[in-house]
Amino acid sequence: MSFPYKHILLIGATSGIGLAMADRFVETGVKVTAVGRRQDRLDAFVQKHGSAAADAVAFDISKVDEIPQFVADVTTKSPDIDCVFLNAGVQRMTDLTSQDKWDEKTFDEVMHVNFTCIVALTRAFLPFLQAQKGPTSFIFTGSNLAIIPAAVAPAYSASKAALNAFVLCLREQLRESKPKIIELSPPAVQTELHDYLGVEVGRNLGMPLDQFVTEAFQGLQSGLDQVIVGTIGPAEPFHDIVNKRRTLFENLAKMMRH
Repeated sequence: MSFPYKHILLIGATSGIGLAMADRFVETGVKVTAVGRRQDRLDAFVQKHGSAAADAVAFDISKVDEIPQFVADVTTKSPDIDCVFLNAGVQRMTDLTSQDKWDEKTFDEVMHVNFTCIVALTRAFLPFLQAQKGPTSFIFTGSNLAIIPAAVAPAYSASKAALNAFVLCLREQLRESKPKIIELSPPAVQTELHDYLGVEVGRNLGMPLDQFVTEAFQGLQSGLDQVIVGTIGPAEPFHDIVNKRRTLFENLAKMMRH
C-alpha cells in the first residue's frame, strides 16, 4: 500500500524525527511544507529539495493565541494540504523529590508544548481537513513512554500519555468521517531531543534515526492508524498491554455511544 497523501504540513520539522521524516517524504514524491522556529534550517530544507517539492513556514507553536491566524495563512497559501503531521515536542528531566528541586516552569513548558499546543493545532486545522474533497489525515507523534512512563521524565511521560488518550478519543469521535487519525509512537531515538543529557550521551541514546525513519515510514505506508516502532522492554508484553488497552477503550466507547 502506498502513502495516500500528497502534501504534508509537518510541524516540528527542523530537527530530529521531524526533519528526517520530511526528507523521506520528499524523497518518495510527497510535497512537504515544513514548520519550525529556526528560519535557517527551514531555508536549508527548501534549498535542499527545491521549491517545487518543499516549502517552509516559520512559526512557534507555543504562541497558542497566534495559531488560528497561522492556520488561516498556511491553508490559504497551500490549499492542497491533505495531511497535518504534528510532531513538535520537547523533553526535560524533572526532580519531584522536593519543592526546591521541582522546576514548575519547565514542567509546565513541556506539558504546554507537547499537549496543549498540539490540541490547539488540531482544533484549528480540523475544519480545513474535513472540508477537503479527498482523503485527509492527522499524524501525531506520540511516544512509547505514553504506555510505560520514564520516572526521570514525568512531564514528558505525562504529556505523551495525555496526547495518547486525546488521540484515542478523537479517533473514536471521528470514526464515521475524516480526517483519519494516525498515531506514530517512537521509542528513544538518537536525536537532539535528548541534548539536555549532553550531546555525546543524548545523541547516542536509543534507536538510530535512519532505522526509525525506515520503520516508521513502512508503518505509515501500511495504512495502520497506530504505528508503534520499537518497545519498552520485551516486545510481547509491551504489545500485549497496548492491544488489550485499545480493546478495552473501544469496548467502553461502544457502550457510551448515544
